[in-house]
Amino acid sequence: MEKVEATNSTAEQPESSAAAGVAAEEEVTTAHHLTVPAGLTQEEFEDLKPVVTEFHNYRVNSGQCSSLLAQIVNAPAKEVWSIVRRFDKPQTYKHFIKSCFVREGFSMKVGDLRDVSVISGLPAATSTERLDILDDERRVTGFSIIGGDHRLRNYRSVTTVHEVERREAGIVTVVLESYVVDVPEGNTEEDTRLFADTVVKLNLQKLASVAEAMGSD
Repeated sequence: MEKVEATNSTAEQPESSAAAGVAAEEEVTTAHHLTVPAGLTQEEFEDLKPVVTEFHNYRVNSGQCSSLLAQIVNAPAKEVWSIVRRFDKPQTYKHFIKSCFVREGFSMKVGDLRDVSVISGLPAATSTERLDILDDERRVTGFSIIGGDHRLRNYRSVTTVHEVERREAGIVTVVLESYVVDVPEGNTEEDTRLFADTVVKLNLQKLASVAEAMGSD
């Protein structure tokens, strides 16, 4: 079990009080723990708030956007997690990935890298991605995009998997996925969030289909 947290590479650099004031104005912390994602009830979200606060809030600079999405899966959490945790096989449930190759020395640990090829028709071709978090006990994983031919600069994402009891359905699995990303030049924050949200939603819907099929088998 390993977990890492993002660090601010400029934290140790001296800056004037005026510069610090400007930086404070340009950087905010997201408040995903205050808004219920589509698909969850207020009561369900209240139970998940501690996880959202710990893993799904980000420091967002001017020129970035962030979002939190949820997906209900009618399959055991352990089966959903077995799919989500496979950093080496994102194409199992991610729609737009054509192929994925891990770098030499890969062993499913924090710091491992993968090279992803994207299907044609998207504003991207390749993506180099780093495994940032893998916590099997708490079912938390996350990655960041560190290179490639695409427009998702400084993209970071975290996915968590949870068991939730619903009165009408019994125990279901809730998958939470959040991200932060730069807004590309020439795009608005709303456009960027709409595009990224759409991709994440489609991936989570496919994850549900794959996991539920495993359960029926």
